[in-house]
Amino acid sequence: MSTQATKDADRPAPLAGLRVVEFTHMVMGPAVGAILVELGAEVIKVEPIGGDATRQLLGSGAGYFSMYNRNKKSVCLNLKDPRGLELAKQLAASADIVVENFRAGTMDKLGLGHEALAVLNPRLIYCSEKGFLSGPYEHRTALDEVAQMMGGLAYMTGPPGRPLRAGTSVIDVTGGMFGVIGVLAALEERHRTGRGRKVASSLFETTVYLVGQHMAQKAVTGQAAKPMPVRISAWAIYDVFETADGEQVFVGVVSDSLWEKFCAAFELAELGADPRYKTNSQRVQARDTLLPRVRELFKGYSKAALVAKLERTGLPFAPIGKPEDMFDDPHLLASGGLGDVTLANGTQTQLPLLPVELDGQRPTQGGSLPAVGAHTREVLRSLGVADAEFEALAAGKAIQ
Repeated sequence: MSTQATKDADRPAPLAGLRVVEFTHMVMGPAVGAILVELGAEVIKVEPIGGDATRQLLGSGAGYFSMYNRNKKSVCLNLKDPRGLELAKQLAASADIVVENFRAGTMDKLGLGHEALAVLNPRLIYCSEKGFLSGPYEHRTALDEVAQMMGGLAYMTGPPGRPLRAGTSVIDVTGGMFGVIGVLAALEERHRTGRGRKVASSLFETTVYLVGQHMAQKAVTGQAAKPMPVRISAWAIYDVFETADGEQVFVGVVSDSLWEKFCAAFELAELGADPRYKTNSQRVQARDTLLPRVRELFKGYSKAALVAKLERTGLPFAPIGKPEDMFDDPHLLASGGLGDVTLANGTQTQLPLLPVELDGQRPTQGGSLPAVGAHTREVLRSLGVADAEFEALAAGKAIQ
């Protein structure tokens, strides 16, 4: 290991020393903590007795807990018990950052809202992840799918008349990212003012921000954007093509210089010299005649042969992958994009790390998922709870 690499390895993580306490479930709230913990913060997940119900989800929700809760500390408190609730208040007041994503008003009723905790700790940064920001909808219940349907993303994703949610929890995760942006801004401000802030991000407004490019398109052109499956592409060759072995590859030719490279690479001198295809605008207008020729051309290659040829040309391309293919992706394996993770049942796997490099290194290398209440004693001890008191609280089911 080089001297510089050794120094980098010894360097504290960017958020080392910060305590985050989260009262979260499902995806959006946990995503905030998942990012902060990978950047070095201590993240304490407050769970009910028996653990967060997200742990037990099946089907498409089976991966939620494993993806967004590794390296956190699990503390189980009974918020319906006055003793458990008081400990929750003490724990929250000890934090630099509190994160919550429960229904509007829930935390206030428990005495765990921003106003109550800010009195105990004026430096506290309080992050609320909600369905809607302040306004007429703020008391509605929302989910990722609700926001996608309401905010125009489902309309843009599916074919006309068939709104379709995106193939992952894109709004939950992006909303969590916006929450982190707000938290980091509030942290920087706290360096100057000594005071915390309340930060909020939401599913609906996140969705609207993402479809903002289509709103801008309408404002610029006067024409409403069509759903992506039937959109008018900005480029003539920008599509998924079948190969000789029945596989699929996406290819994009997005500039005049790439058109020249494409024609040269595939020995299409006649096509490249045709004045009807000289500019991108001309090629878009001729798309109906140009695309069938390209489809026929690519159909003559196997997936491996086409990918190898495209790799040499510098053209944008992508073999169509499935999530499970990413476990064996050579780029991710070589670059450290996947970290070793121990699941709650002891199974060893690899999952994506935070897609950020700091001086060429990922902030973390993997980790494990906490067992239910695995850190309750450790964390409560930091609040001054002695072992005898701990045992009494556990016997009374105020903690686990």
